[in-house]
Amino acid sequence: MKKTFVLSHPKIKLERLVDSFKFEAKKYIKRERNKKLPEGADFWDFDCRFGQTEEVAEEIRLSAINKCIDDIVSQNHGSFYLEILAKPGFKNIDFGDDE
Repeated sequence: MKKTFVLSHPKIKLERLVDSFKFEAKKYIKRERNKKLPEGADFWDFDCRFGQTEEVAEEIRLSAINKCIDDIVSQNHGSFYLEILAKPGFKNIDFGDDE
């Protein structure tokens, strides 16, 4: 998902808009996690970017999405860019055989 969200609407209050944006991100993540994993993958991992615009977006952790949205709303910006890309994840297994 690569999307620019606008923080204004003629009929919907800002708080409801923010809630709907957070829900949309959560719904996308859930939908991606329910997809079949590729052969050899252990889990779905996500690359996330967030910023005022696509050009200035920086990498963030998946768990920081809601905090970043709240921060941008508190700074009274008119919009923000959110990018969430799913990729297969692999566990690092260390057996401790350092001989």
